[in-house]
Amino acid sequence: MNNVEMIPVSSSNVDSVGYDETNQIAYVRFLNGTLYIYKGVPQFEYEGLLNAPSVGSYLHRNFKNVYPYERIE
Repeated sequence: MNNVEMIPVSSSNVDSVGYDETNQIAYVRFLNGTLYIYKGVPQFEYEGLLNAPSVGSYLHRNFKNVYPYERIE
C-alpha cells in the first residue's frame, strides 16, 4: 500500500476506502479490519463507491465479481 489516503465512510460493513490512481487500485477496509484491493478500477467507479448512499451495496453491485480482488490484510 503506497501512501494511499484512506477516507472513512459511513457504512455498516465498510470502514474506509482509498484509491491508487496510477495503478487503478481501489482499497477497501472493512469494519472487521480486513483490507482488500480491487484491481483495474476506473476512477469514476471509485468515486461512485466513495459517494454512494450505501457503500456496501455499491461495492457488492459494482465491484464484486467485476474486478479482480485480493485480501492483503
